[in-house]
Amino acid sequence: MFEVLKTEGRARRGVFTCPHGVAQTPVFMNVGTQGAIKGAVSAQDLKEIGCQIELSNTYHLHLRPGDQLVKELGGLHKMMNWDGPMLTDSGGFQVFSLSALRKIKEEGVTFASHLDGRRIFMGPEESMRIQSNLGSDIAMAFDECVENPSPYEYVKASCERTYRWLERCIAEHRRCNEQPDCVNPGQMLFGINQGGTYEDLRVWHMKQIAPLPCDGFAIGGLAVGEPTQTMYDIIDAVEPHMPKDKPRYLMGVGTPSNIIEAVARGVDFFDCVMPARNARHGKLYTWEGTINIKNEKHKLDQRPIDTQCTCPACQNYSRAYVRHLFAAGEMLAMRLAVLHNLHFYNELMVRIRQALDEGTFEEFRREYSGKLDRPAP
Repeated sequence: MFEVLKTEGRARRGVFTCPHGVAQTPVFMNVGTQGAIKGAVSAQDLKEIGCQIELSNTYHLHLRPGDQLVKELGGLHKMMNWDGPMLTDSGGFQVFSLSALRKIKEEGVTFASHLDGRRIFMGPEESMRIQSNLGSDIAMAFDECVENPSPYEYVKASCERTYRWLERCIAEHRRCNEQPDCVNPGQMLFGINQGGTYEDLRVWHMKQIAPLPCDGFAIGGLAVGEPTQTMYDIIDAVEPHMPKDKPRYLMGVGTPSNIIEAVARGVDFFDCVMPARNARHGKLYTWEGTINIKNEKHKLDQRPIDTQCTCPACQNYSRAYVRHLFAAGEMLAMRLAVLHNLHFYNELMVRIRQALDEGTFEEFRREYSGKLDRPAP
């Protein structure tokens, strides 16, 4: 399922195998929240820009169109015509972001739909059944994602509850995979480490969940407003206690520099809405740093967004044209920008893997960590 091919310091070069194919790691998962990338990007586009793993959202797909309907259509792979690896999150982050609309109990969480206000209950068993209906290759355990900062005693109680929920997820996930009508009987389950910004709770929780029969482990609840160095410190504290033979996933992270620094700390999987969201607002990534394509200085610029890039936008259009599309409010502006940024992130991972293969990752890190997040000269 997962093999570490080589290491450089704590950075790991690996290969991940699941029912819908193989992914080379470290890997960035492209976020298709509702079964599509925001910005009019299709599954076929994802293949063209080098996506290895697509990620969709349990909460949103449960509300619309409904996971049972997705199952009747043959699962999310078939519905969106994506035949590669897929991960679904548990819905926990979205549920817990509805702080004014939800109530937490040991059984699970009752919350109000952001669409129509109807009351919905979701617990570990419900999350596992929904993800089983979607048929993803990786299901994420249902956990509580607390705000940073939160009181120590509350975070401790939350960690304990998340551990109990993980035990229930494991049992229900196994049961779902054994059903004769299961969409993807080879679906895997990843557990999630929580603990807010308290290193002792993070380490305690990781030690508790590491022996459980999960196929991989994630670090959740970061990149939600805490200082970047705090995030790095948490990874440094948790990583030594994560199983060496299983994938490690840093949820919701992040900028190119965040990814490079987390790879250096032993992380294998990443996802983030940032590249697509930034693209829709005109912030684009290049190998010289970021640019705002809406700026007046690009009005007559006939260069591509990035001269080093092979994405469809850079191969066919100029900065001046993409800027014009944004100014005119054309949907094509967002599509080209999103294609570029996601291609950039996927290419970033290709270059990270190449550097690890060649034993030059530390040189790559010194050159690009920091540079890629700053405005281009």
